Amino acid sequence: MIEAAKRDIETIPIADAIDSLESENTIFVDLRDIREIQREGMIPGAFHCPRGMLEFWVHPQSPYHKPIFAARGKKFVFYCASGWRSALATRDMQALGLNPVAQVEGGFSAWKKAGGSVAEK
Repeated sequence: MIEAAKRDIETIPIADAIDSLESENTIFVDLRDIREIQREGMIPGAFHCPRGMLEFWVHPQSPYHKPIFAARGKKFVFYCASGWRSALATRDMQALGLNPVAQVEGGFSAWKKAGGSVAEK
């Protein structure tokens, strides 16, 4: 299922993801559980959206909609711990019409291993 999703989405190499951290046109979205974030930190400036709430927060007619997902001209880059949840989330958000979207190759684990900045929650 994950490999099938990866064929249909954009996956950003970790070096490119780190380079895009300062881009005002990129919004990183952390899909991990709050306990993961508290334990490991997160990408600086990322927006936290638990994976289980993503569809509800993105859909404009949902009572749980978050205005950040209405940002025009922004690219939403999803990540989780290793890229599994973010691959499925990216595919689903693309199908829902949230574009452009992508995921970070290897997730937060790869981000940290590559020396990407980490913010404490």
